[in-house]
Amino acid sequence: MERTARSRTAGSLLILSLLLLLFSAEAQTATRGAGLGHLAPNFSRPDLSHRKIVLSSYRGKVVLLSFWATWCGPCLTEMPTFAEWQTQYGSGNFQVIGISMDDTVPEVITTVSRLKLNYPVLMGDEYLGEAYGGVLGLPVTFLIDREGKIQGRYQGDSLTRINSDIQHLLQSH
Repeated sequence: MERTARSRTAGSLLILSLLLLLFSAEAQTATRGAGLGHLAPNFSRPDLSHRKIVLSSYRGKVVLLSFWATWCGPCLTEMPTFAEWQTQYGSGNFQVIGISMDDTVPEVITTVSRLKLNYPVLMGDEYLGEAYGGVLGLPVTFLIDREGKIQGRYQGDSLTRINSDIQHLLQSH
């Protein structure tokens, strides 16, 4: 009898612990930025050419938002593909925006010039990264639909998958 009571108590404590863990994880996710299907956090920042970039001004277009850094090998590998997509899809329907998470601007300008990027690049920081749920590992790419909602978050995903998702969003309007 005593053993059964202990088993029930242990089971109840286990269930209670799991529920607390679940709710704390959900609360943490909710406070760490917008998730899939939610409006992308708006921002207004100058790009490297000192033009003001306001994310919400791109409503009506599919936006690929790429967080990257000059020291990130995978970032440097995918960025020329993003430039190709900007040329291929960019006629009024699509926009790539790069957000460098570097600390200094000169290296970023050199990298953008060397890679011949044809899309706006601006400087990010921990606050902008946190608004998007934290971007601890790079690259992190978001796909935002025409209504400004996040439809994809990619970290280490294949460019083929991202391209397929872009095509789907471009065709769905």
